Amino acid sequence: MEMPGLAGGRQGPTQLRPLLETVLAALTDGATARGGPLAPGGPAATADRIGAALGPALPVSGTGEREAVYTLVKLLAEGAADPAEPACAAHLHCPPLAVAAAAELAVAALNPSLDSWDQAPAGTEIEARTAAALAAAVFPDLPAPDVLVTTGGTESNQLALLLARERAAGGPRVQVVCGANAHHSVPRAAWLLGLPEPVLIDTPAGVLDPAAVDTVLDELPGRPLLVATAGTTDTGAIDPLAELAQTAVRRGAELHVDAAYGGPLLFSRHHAAKLEGLQSAVSVTLDLHKLGWQPVAAGLLAVPDTAALRPLDHRAEYLNPADDTEAGLPDLLGRSLRTTRRPDILKVAVTLRALGRDGLAALVDAVCEHAAELAARVDRHPELTLYAPPVISTVLFRPTGASDEQVAQLRRRLMYDGRAVLGRARAGGRLWLKATLLNPLLRPQDLDALLHLTTEGGTDR
Repeated sequence: MEMPGLAGGRQGPTQLRPLLETVLAALTDGATARGGPLAPGGPAATADRIGAALGPALPVSGTGEREAVYTLVKLLAEGAADPAEPACAAHLHCPPLAVAAAAELAVAALNPSLDSWDQAPAGTEIEARTAAALAAAVFPDLPAPDVLVTTGGTESNQLALLLARERAAGGPRVQVVCGANAHHSVPRAAWLLGLPEPVLIDTPAGVLDPAAVDTVLDELPGRPLLVATAGTTDTGAIDPLAELAQTAVRRGAELHVDAAYGGPLLFSRHHAAKLEGLQSAVSVTLDLHKLGWQPVAAGLLAVPDTAALRPLDHRAEYLNPADDTEAGLPDLLGRSLRTTRRPDILKVAVTLRALGRDGLAALVDAVCEHAAELAARVDRHPELTLYAPPVISTVLFRPTGASDEQVAQLRRRLMYDGRAVLGRARAGGRLWLKATLLNPLLRPQDLDALLHLTTEGGTDR
């Protein structure tokens, strides 16, 4: 058997070029075979299709590079829930920009790891400069804000709670306070870190009530950590950040804002005001693989001062020996809890350079406008009921008069038929269909087609 080629080195591009053509052909053929937002038939049909085409996952003899790439990529594409399809709008799962996906190829080919400078000299500097720019976007009036690159909101929230725990070292254990609307990663992080179970505040209106928060904080000792949400996963609601920041100051609490969804509203002149109060936080979670059009993963944790990250400092002789650091080599171990870490910042840096702040703002504005238009169409539709006007790009609606069971069945039927991928959310005591619009290229006819599927189209067989 001929030795396989390597992706890196001077010969790497020569080895990659024919395989890239194979990947593109397989993506095209897979999308054609799928024919819509996802293939019909549900889990059983997907398993049967892959099992029949794949055979043994570890064969005795290989099939060769091109066949293997074509077969597996086509299977992946044919069986994908593709967020670039207009009727695929279930989750905070964005269609990535082509320019960001192209940048990922360089990362895969060169395989740098950001746990020591000598493994990623250029990647280290690109991350430092891009992190500084993103930190300044979150905390524009501070001299030394910083950003850590994470795998997403779950890791960012866990890091935020870890930093709060370490700031409180030697005093009472940190008590986390959050709304019932908070992301599930918040109580999970408290459990992982050995913190007390968070105090959950009911959010019947979908957002935290500052008066209720004030009452809870008044009864807690020490320096609690109040977690607010800017973009909930169910409705896209944003807690009243400015009022909560004032409440936290008055009661001696710290404020962490989970803006994994809503954070990129900062780029928009039209929507940035929805995040007023964000700059008062001790830490902010953002995800650019949601409202940032990046391939997974592209999470961030922003802090107002780089000194806030010192509890993460760590020494490993083979990665950041003291004499290397003193000689001027960057120390990267305090930039993450992970050791091996790919430069996920490259695709972000490429996107920022290609589009600029105005280009990103245009994408943010586009999806917010699509959501507002979809909501208006639902509101006018005689057979549909709207939950509420969207805050960001999430629209909840349901067939008028349907039971919760019928709503759930409709969603599954559309998914199993391969016609639409819609989410579900419980709000106001009822179950709703959820359309999370993250595709900036949607057209008015796409919105009409989506609504048709949930009315007349939902019962067509």
